[in-house]
Amino acid sequence: MTPSATLAIDAKAKALKASGADVVGFGAGEPDFPTPAAIVEAAVAACRDPRNHRYTPTAGLPELRSAIAEKTARDSGYQVTASQVLVTNGGKQAIANAFAALLDPGDEVLVPAPYWTTYPEAIALAGGVPVFLPTDASTGFQVTVDQLEAASTPRTKVLLFVSPSNPTGAVYSREAIAAIGELALEHGWWVLTDEIYEHLVYEGSEQHSMPVVVPDLADRCVVVNGVAKTYAMTGWRVGWLIGPSDVVEAATNLQSHETSNVNNVAQRAALEAVSGDLVAVAEMRSAFDRRRRTMHEMLDEIPGVSCFMPQGAFYCFPSFEQLLGLEIRGSRPATTLELAELVLEEVRVAFVPGEAFGAPGYARFSYALSDDDLVKGVSRLGEFLREAAP
Repeated sequence: MTPSATLAIDAKAKALKASGADVVGFGAGEPDFPTPAAIVEAAVAACRDPRNHRYTPTAGLPELRSAIAEKTARDSGYQVTASQVLVTNGGKQAIANAFAALLDPGDEVLVPAPYWTTYPEAIALAGGVPVFLPTDASTGFQVTVDQLEAASTPRTKVLLFVSPSNPTGAVYSREAIAAIGELALEHGWWVLTDEIYEHLVYEGSEQHSMPVVVPDLADRCVVVNGVAKTYAMTGWRVGWLIGPSDVVEAATNLQSHETSNVNNVAQRAALEAVSGDLVAVAEMRSAFDRRRRTMHEMLDEIPGVSCFMPQGAFYCFPSFEQLLGLEIRGSRPATTLELAELVLEEVRVAFVPGEAFGAPGYARFSYALSDDDLVKGVSRLGEFLREAAP
């Protein structure tokens, strides 16, 4: 297995910062806001409650599973029961558990690219084979029904579907989701849909849950979500998967031997989060929207750089293809990986190269950082790249 490139870049940037360097990091995908106070206070109270000092059910606190089912109905219209919910140690464990439950060795998973770095590793760990379907800015980073049909083989078992997308910020329309869902239904594929960025959509874009758009697919669909992005709780490590009872039971059995229950204090905090309103989320979304527009404009103004306007999540995914191979301060970076290393070394700006996401020539920039740091970092990058502008 290869390490997470996003965390590797972030770690290198943080190490430079710790040594006193003025680094602007666009690497890690986590909100820069504190977790809302009411959620923190719920965790403080949970620490003092002896009930939380003991083992609890592997699948999650019963009241949290019920609250997640209610929150899912409220936010996406998907009606599920508490028994269909498994609480996991963040969204990553939910994804790994789901693939472990669904895949037999050699089963193929259709993976639209660019993709989040963890998906292929989780598929491979479960014995599956990721089949990548490339997209680019010309198609809005969205896979088509024709692409999916062409990539299908008798070994195709699962379609991975993500909207809003990490790393591109693409958001599929309801019509596109319906067409893809109907195709999956026709072929008898399972669908794993990651909805972790469900509340981070902009300018009239809407997030639609596939089992709501295509109800007949619900029996072959696993939904992954969590509190990390919506409530600025990346470090609390609480996610979940929702699916048919047999998948949830299998994934729960697996988790019982891997980690047992999720930290009880974090579960109590998550209970407060999903049971509460979305006021704090709206405030964060407003800030992200402002930064999205600023970053997109600044990146698009750099000669040789073109940037797709993201519709969701909190990333820009610009193309640097026109600049690769040109001389910059004595170097000729041939890949965005080499460019990322050069930029971090020369001007102390950290971003994640597109190779990490199956998209050479592109790069991911998170705008989940302060407005001032965003402007400072992109300005530095722009001044540096203008030396090599074609």
